Amino acid sequence: MKKAALQTVTNIEPLVRGIKAIIEKAREKTANIVNREMLLTYWEIGKLIASKGKQHHSDREFILHLSKRLTNELGKGFSRSNLFNMRNFYLEYTDVRTVSGQLSWSHYCELMQVSDKQARLFYEKETHNTKWNVRELKRQIESSLFERLLLSKGKGNKMKILELKEKGIALNHPSDMLKEPYVFEFLGIPEKKPFLEKDLEKKLIRNMEDFLLELGRGFMFVGSQQRVTIGNRHHYVDIVFYNKILRAYVLIDLKIRKLKLSDAGNMNGYLNYYKTEINDAEDNEPIGIILCADKDEITAEYALGGLSNQVFASKYVYHLPKKELLINQVAKIMEGK
Repeated sequence: MKKAALQTVTNIEPLVRGIKAIIEKAREKTANIVNREMLLTYWEIGKLIASKGKQHHSDREFILHLSKRLTNELGKGFSRSNLFNMRNFYLEYTDVRTVSGQLSWSHYCELMQVSDKQARLFYEKETHNTKWNVRELKRQIESSLFERLLLSKGKGNKMKILELKEKGIALNHPSDMLKEPYVFEFLGIPEKKPFLEKDLEKKLIRNMEDFLLELGRGFMFVGSQQRVTIGNRHHYVDIVFYNKILRAYVLIDLKIRKLKLSDAGNMNGYLNYYKTEINDAEDNEPIGIILCADKDEITAEYALGGLSNQVFASKYVYHLPKKELLINQVAKIMEGK
């Protein structure tokens, strides 16, 4: 009897999983429909406000009065700031067909804070691709991800801007995942505080969720202090990830100092070891990133040039970079200065 009951329970499991999958899909579809209808509603309200507001001398007074009336008659959701957002939503997205039902109203409120339309299109596309929640989107905007991706190439070009705004981050090559600089503001470390490499490593691992967000799509944590044995001597790679999109191990070496020529040689050895001893047949060649407190372009050029393996060097900072400074850097590179 017990055996029959156990067999019945076992047989019912696939059915339960199938029903759960149907329900979850239906719930997701319903949520998307409701979300899109809400966005269309706010767009229509914004259109009305934009057209009627032109008849008044003061937008602020007009929207404040409208906010009080709507709140009294309809309840919450019609604050002055939210009505301003609805109006701006219509003005910024005049073609309602470009509005994505995959993004929430809160996402769009954050996106509308980005004045550069090319950057905004990038954040919109990448939010859709990566499924950033609002907190993650806000953090990427505040850390100037768009500008950092452009600077990571070492040279700006219009094709790169076009690619980012139309596709988001397309991980076709290892260099596509690089940023300049990487931002570790989530560690809460003062910029000039003396710090040991092992302590930096520990803090990054303790804040792995934020670290993965900064690294980008496709990264899976493998481990820290991963041993590499070459010629009976043990060496240790600080942090190792696997990127499922690039299908490659990503080795990270942390330096609390300026980049040295020898750093690239060490990383090159680690990559040769992983390529020979660790890689499976379906894996692509491993990638090495040296994260350093500072670097100069001449040293980086001589250290990294001519290597058969994929070795990159990027700076990291402990605070959010000044957006104006990064924008100016991008502009200078684009102008060839």
